[in-house]
Amino acid sequence: MDWLERVAGLRQWARDGARAPHKPLLLLYALGRFQEDPEGELRYSAVEGDLKRLLAEYGPRNRTTPAYPFHHLTGDGVWEVSTDGGAGSPGPLVTELRASGARGRLDPELRTALRRDPALLVRMARILLDLHFPPSLHGELCEAAGVELEYGDHGAPGEYGGLGLVPGQRGRRRGRRMRDMVLAAYEYRCAFCGYDGALGTVPVGLEAAHVRWWAFKGPDDVDNGLCLCALHHKLFDKGVLGLGEDLRVVVSARFAGRSAAAEQQVRALAGQALIGPRHGSAPVAAEHRFWHTAHVFRGNGGAKGPQTVASRSSA
Repeated sequence: MDWLERVAGLRQWARDGARAPHKPLLLLYALGRFQEDPEGELRYSAVEGDLKRLLAEYGPRNRTTPAYPFHHLTGDGVWEVSTDGGAGSPGPLVTELRASGARGRLDPELRTALRRDPALLVRMARILLDLHFPPSLHGELCEAAGVELEYGDHGAPGEYGGLGLVPGQRGRRRGRRMRDMVLAAYEYRCAFCGYDGALGTVPVGLEAAHVRWWAFKGPDDVDNGLCLCALHHKLFDKGVLGLGEDLRVVVSARFAGRSAAAEQQVRALAGQALIGPRHGSAPVAAEHRFWHTAHVFRGNGGAKGPQTVASRSSA
């Protein structure tokens, strides 16, 4: 049985490029718990809080109960649920899962395969990360889910089978020149804050951010990229920062920070125009900006008019 293909083919709700990482987050969490205790079960009432936090931080803007993936993942051949009354899930309702003592665990055959080959777990986790989240979030997401990837060299992040391919997106390779092209287009400056640090002649702390994530059919093109410093790249991928229709920076009204640094490095950006790209380079395409606003940015408004923290400077 090809467990990698099965994990890559998790059935998910999909419409208009929307993110639905509920099952992948549950499966990542289950893999982390398996590493701690291969024989353990996950009682829904005991792990509900952990799963809620994962969904709140790494899921889409619309709130979804963890009961949904806890029940529905059983249909993908990697997860089983039982109750105090026997095998099988009682359904997707929180009340049913709690009252029945529902508990889940990885499929028995999958548990056997993971005991035999611990590196399989690492490969599965990397596929889930590559298919559903940008690279800037992989490290902290593994920490949040309790997944340990240090089992030796089993393929670099962003790669499947050492080929640079992601299952489910056959024929797609991450563009190796994406970073160079985007950094050059923005003249090696963060498009949000202007940071342009270098170690000698080598840029340091600058990264190429996909506006529409690669995992969601975002192309490796300059008009889908931004040169951002490491801080603002992370905040952009977490939905703290976004882009307005006029390509000015928007800041989530949900962002909180009392320090001068939070004011200067985040809130003060609201309303500022992007720095770059240079003349002749394509600016961020509207379709990619719209996707980020609709599916990543944590504003309280709609996709066409995100709510922002008020800027101190006039727009």
